[in-house]
Amino acid sequence: MMKNLTRPLLRTAAAAGFVLVAGSAAFAAMTATTVTDLNVRAGPGPQYPTVGLATRGSTAVLDGCIEGSKWCRIDVNGLRGWVYAQYLTSDLGGAAVVVQDRRSDLAVPVVTYEAQAGDPPMPAPGDELLGPVEEVDPIVPPDTVRTYITTNPGDTVYLDGEVVVGAELPQTVEVRRVPDYTYDYASINGQPVLVEPATRRIVYVYR
Repeated sequence: MMKNLTRPLLRTAAAAGFVLVAGSAAFAAMTATTVTDLNVRAGPGPQYPTVGLATRGSTAVLDGCIEGSKWCRIDVNGLRGWVYAQYLTSDLGGAAVVVQDRRSDLAVPVVTYEAQAGDPPMPAPGDELLGPVEEVDPIVPPDTVRTYITTNPGDTVYLDGEVVVGAELPQTVEVRRVPDYTYDYASINGQPVLVEPATRRIVYVYR
């Protein structure tokens, strides 16, 4: 592993709200892989809007992660933003490891986020989407289901974590029934999701 080198504070444009605190000689080349379809957000939290989607298996440049947080800044195919570190893997000695679990071993740079005027308020603390993500059978819901959810929206619940297929909802989250349909639904972090009733795992995310 290459020895960390102290670097001066670097700033991007103010609108990015991003500061590099520490890095390594390998900083520019540090990469990570998304383990599922993953929202890329404008800021480090589920309350920020999505700026794009990193599909499963995408390779991204890993700028760094916030100290004491599970949010990291990435660049994937020119799309820059924030993603949840639990759903990123990186190479460590020839093995793929979860970035969140091995940040020290990977020598992931530390970054901070400076809140900008007009940023959305932080959600109240909640249970995070339970992980790790498990494989679920893919589904293609009929258009009538989306129509029903659109006309019968529930209150959005904000959770610490990211909305991904295979994540399990805490028991505290209320799900709603879709008439004459196999799956329930809920609105998590601003996105409608379909949920398998028995396992409470997300099987589909409306984007």
